[in-house]
Amino acid sequence: MPMTTVLVSIPGLRAEDLAQMPNLQKINQRGGSRPLQASFPCVTCPVQANLTTGVLPDEHGVIANGFFYRDKGEVELWTAWNECIEAPQIWDRLHTHDPSITSAVWFPMHSKGAGADYICTPAPIHNPDGSESLWCYTKPQELYGELRDELGHFPLMNFWGPIANIKSSDWIIDSAIKAAHQFKPQFSYIYITHLDYAAQKLGPNSPEAQQAVIDLDKSLGRLIEGYESAGMGEIRWLIASEYVITEVNDVAYPNRVLRDAGFLHLDERDGLEYLVPGESAAWAMVDHQLAHVFVKEEQTIESVAQLFKDHPLVDEVLVGSERDKYNLNHPRSGEIVLISKPDAWFAYYWWNDDAKAPSFARTVDIHRKPGYDPVEMFIDMPSKQTPLDATLVKGSHGYPGVPGVLISSTPLDAENYRDIDVAKLILTEFGVK
Repeated sequence: MPMTTVLVSIPGLRAEDLAQMPNLQKINQRGGSRPLQASFPCVTCPVQANLTTGVLPDEHGVIANGFFYRDKGEVELWTAWNECIEAPQIWDRLHTHDPSITSAVWFPMHSKGAGADYICTPAPIHNPDGSESLWCYTKPQELYGELRDELGHFPLMNFWGPIANIKSSDWIIDSAIKAAHQFKPQFSYIYITHLDYAAQKLGPNSPEAQQAVIDLDKSLGRLIEGYESAGMGEIRWLIASEYVITEVNDVAYPNRVLRDAGFLHLDERDGLEYLVPGESAAWAMVDHQLAHVFVKEEQTIESVAQLFKDHPLVDEVLVGSERDKYNLNHPRSGEIVLISKPDAWFAYYWWNDDAKAPSFARTVDIHRKPGYDPVEMFIDMPSKQTPLDATLVKGSHGYPGVPGVLISSTPLDAENYRDIDVAKLILTEFGVK
């Protein structure tokens, strides 16, 4: 029987969490665990591309959780199709090696249009009135209807926002098990998000974050049992932490710095201020502890960089070829890359008066906000609005050098690994050099 390999990526998983995870301990006892170093920027989309291509952002082009299209002046976070990844992924290389090897890709970002045989990933339908209808992109196309009929709609409201919880990860796991029994893929990549929520919201050492670890392990036990009962023979499990969430106690606002220096272009409508990235001389697309600063005119790059070089919450300011230090010297990157201090993070806010915040600021709206907003996990009552207090956030990630963990059901030869090593581990199992 052909071999079967399952890669599970878990944001926020730490080596010390294993003490509370008996199901992962069983995998560890069968093989072992090693430190796993996420490559900067240690955020979702770049790390998932690192894991699945074996190369870094200067080659695969995923420089953050979003992109700024300079030619159109538009920002896109989270929703780009697979074509944004400029390097072959594991399933592509497996197909090249042997077209009969099948792969399932379950919920990683940028999966829409991927070359895997079986896919499921969120793709809510955006209605003309601004509402959303629940849906997932699947391959084959009819698969989501089958999953919905058996499991109910994917609970998008539990995937992100103030009521994000284990229900979304449970749906991912249950649907992946169903696919394993139905299709028996030889390689599966499953993204399970649950540890992302409480650790960012309340801190990675909070009681709520510790409970999330316990709850997730129970669900992972169901995943392991479900796959191992699918008739696919012996399974090699690889459990990889995408990044580690660390405590933060401060927040910086790069766009406010740029605004005060006269670089932002703001459009005021009905008394509210809207950033116009394409018309701004410089603006920052912030992403946890990373910010890409896009500067329109080359002659102003150094003056913009100087604004941040003495900023008390900015650790590094990388200009031009200096971005090579973290393999971010790619045309999609900002002319300047900022890294926050390890105990701080970057918020996207540009307004100085909350009364002038744009209409979407107080909502869960990951598409219109030109930067990541973890404050969406909080909610003000009774208004049911997202608060405008970035100091509420107690955990973040992205800062370079914080190791996670790689757990394997078979022995691991090296003493430690980088995220870009995982693809080679998997391809080697299938005889791909």
